Amino acid sequence: MRVVALSDTHAPRRWRSCPPRVAEHLRGADVILHAGDVCVASVLDELAAYAPVHVVKGNNDGPDVVAPETLELTLDGLRIGMIHDSGPAKGRLDRLRRRFPQADLVVFGHSHIPLDESGGGLRIFNPGSPTDRRRQPHGTLGLLTIHNGVLTGAEIVPVT
Repeated sequence: MRVVALSDTHAPRRWRSCPPRVAEHLRGADVILHAGDVCVASVLDELAAYAPVHVVKGNNDGPDVVAPETLELTLDGLRIGMIHDSGPAKGRLDRLRRRFPQADLVVFGHSHIPLDESGGGLRIFNPGSPTDRRRQPHGTLGLLTIHNGVLTGAEIVPVT
């Protein structure tokens, strides 16, 4: 299963329409995970034209973005937790393990800073932002590959 992970698209200020380099990765995706700060619901409609979308609410999302604060789902046997703001860097892995005790993977956003970290049976993954790179050399998204309950690939991909 091919999963595209996004966060912090911040439309319409940063995302007027799907950037071409993002669209390249969305084509062929089986599922899209958006870790919040969509900002306008039309982005979700645009993404849904590529694949089913699972989203959590970010701190900049208004009432038109109907999404839970956290989400737990299973994709091809892999247990995934989603949240927008994971809190401070110190203690993040342990905090997310307590928040999502059944998860194999937690996808989050908020900082706009890509991160892929593992420990104690949990992998945490922030895809960064494709449109608002904040002190990073590139805007980014995440590509995840899942096969029979195993995360077989996780890549942070520059798109700007």
